[in-house]
Amino acid sequence: MRQVCTIGLDIAKNKFQVHGEDSQGQKVFSKQLSRSSVSPFFANLPVCLVGLEACGGAHYWAREIRKLGHDVRLIPPRQVKPFVINNKTDAADAQAICEVVRRPATKFVQIKSVEQQHLAGLHRVRERYVCNRTALVNQIRGLLQEEGVILPQGITHIRKELPAILAEENTNLIVASRTLFENLLNELRMWDEKIEEIEGRLKQMAKADANCTRLLKIPGVGLLTATAIVAHFGDAKQFKNGRQFAACLGLTPREYSSGGKQKLLGISKRGNTYLRKLLIQGARILCTWWGRTIATPDQWRKIWLQQVILRRGKFVAAVGQANKTARIIWNVLAKGVEYSMAMPQ
Repeated sequence: MRQVCTIGLDIAKNKFQVHGEDSQGQKVFSKQLSRSSVSPFFANLPVCLVGLEACGGAHYWAREIRKLGHDVRLIPPRQVKPFVINNKTDAADAQAICEVVRRPATKFVQIKSVEQQHLAGLHRVRERYVCNRTALVNQIRGLLQEEGVILPQGITHIRKELPAILAEENTNLIVASRTLFENLLNELRMWDEKIEEIEGRLKQMAKADANCTRLLKIPGVGLLTATAIVAHFGDAKQFKNGRQFAACLGLTPREYSSGGKQKLLGISKRGNTYLRKLLIQGARILCTWWGRTIATPDQWRKIWLQQVILRRGKFVAAVGQANKTARIIWNVLAKGVEYSMAMPQ
């Protein structure tokens, strides 16, 4: 039997498909494995290159297989799809993964550590809490409108005015409605407490992480952005430069060029939507506040941003500033340097 050199592994909940090829790219085996037999199977193989799609559970299996001495690579699914031959099956997916993992132009995903996955999990849970709280606030406003009470938009107005409305005896609310709104107010406070608990844990983890501490010094980067970046990219050394890092977040223009004519469109919006949202929100804050502060060593950054706002408007300027912030983040993480406000020479 020829020695296997490259393996494509298509993972699932219970059934795993493996496709192995030798050094000449010839098929050696293609078989299905149960979940319990995956680790023993790779333990009995010689050291080889193993490719997986970067999907749910991929980071766990990448860590487990790497412990057995194999060279494990995670591949973005969008790079695998064009190589699936004929109909989509588990065997075809595993063969496509095996083909793509050997290609020199393939861009791989960094394998997350257990700590990074835990940090990313905290962000997902917090985001769900925030969505639930927003839905609750909208429902409270809608129910109050049915009772003839109109409140402005924003969670702050609900927190401030709903207790006063419930304390007022001359309102049109019947006893049953008061009880309902008291329960909704208690539920709102419960979500606030849950979100504060998650943010408290994020603060503790940020203080203990050197990368997060350096990122927090960058204008437009707060607690959520710093911890989310570290959770998803670690030290960001898998990127060649800052532009690649910004492109991974979907902050660079889409290009549709042909015949020597360059045509740039809007931003690509690829990659992690949550991270891109955080960076653009931080950039919008800079667009609002940098025009009100006194001169500082980073005044040259403020002047650039103000000029873009005058030419293109706040929304375009915010995206441009988010792109710059992403490149600064890459420099701080990949090179291990501190953020400097001085203009580069």
